[in-house]
Amino acid sequence: MAVIDRTDLPLSLLHRGKVRDVYEVDPSTLLLVASDRISAYDCVLPQPIPRKGAVLTQISAFWFARTSDIVRNHCLSADPDEIVRLRPGLAECRDGWAGRGMLVERAEPFPVECVVRGYLAGSGWREYRDHGTLIGERLPDGLLEGGELDEPRFTPATKAEEGHDENITFEDMREILGLNTATILKEFSLSVYRRGRDEARERGIILADTKFEFGTSLGSGEILLIDEALTPDSSRFWPADTWEPGRTQPSLDKQPVRDFLDGLVEAGEWDRQPPAPDLTGEVVRATTDRYLQAYRRLTGEELPDRDTNP
Repeated sequence: MAVIDRTDLPLSLLHRGKVRDVYEVDPSTLLLVASDRISAYDCVLPQPIPRKGAVLTQISAFWFARTSDIVRNHCLSADPDEIVRLRPGLAECRDGWAGRGMLVERAEPFPVECVVRGYLAGSGWREYRDHGTLIGERLPDGLLEGGELDEPRFTPATKAEEGHDENITFEDMREILGLNTATILKEFSLSVYRRGRDEARERGIILADTKFEFGTSLGSGEILLIDEALTPDSSRFWPADTWEPGRTQPSLDKQPVRDFLDGLVEAGEWDRQPPAPDLTGEVVRATTDRYLQAYRRLTGEELPDRDTNP
């Protein structure tokens, strides 16, 4: 599978994000193509991570299939043969998207990120450490970094085109979307998180937290789970056999990139502003290994080199 940091398909490009390129196939469907681009500190790094895009697409397809009984999702197929069967015109540019492309039902996204936290990490840990709260909610004293919460917490955020998303309360979300929609998205988010947490735990992985996006189908108006689901880019996955509350946990994602960049910042060689510095070959290889390990451990299969699903 070729390394792809940018796609240029003969379709109408609607959006080029930090990772995904979104193309219009027809009025009812889109083609989401996950590139091998990687970002950190809101900067896209110069070097792509081989196979990262395929991992993201195929893990999303795996979880979409395993949670469709909870909430319908926008995925029509991530299998190249099936995509071509559904939309024969895509056969001509198959080499540019096969394995990393997902044909999806078009939807209007809600302007809110639906975040679920089952463990204290990241910004949630920092807020608790400094104030004893999580998105303003008082938590018990004595909790540790990386420790499991007594129950998963729904902590939504506003979506930012650039920079960091901003955490908001459920009451803020209710003001944006209305009580009924906000409540439905909260219930869907917690249910999908619990399903992912329980299945990942059976495979020796802790799902510490995750974020979801939802939208309304342009065809039916039904609420759909969209974008990606339970991937290393949208979630914190920790190996259960090394989990130890009271410290930062090793994770199955782009941690080698973050560690490398943090070292440059500490040495005064980068100020976290664009342009981002070059990654070493060792960091690129280590990051590819993390993504492949996440796929392997979650699905129980190897990511194939060919352009079809296992």
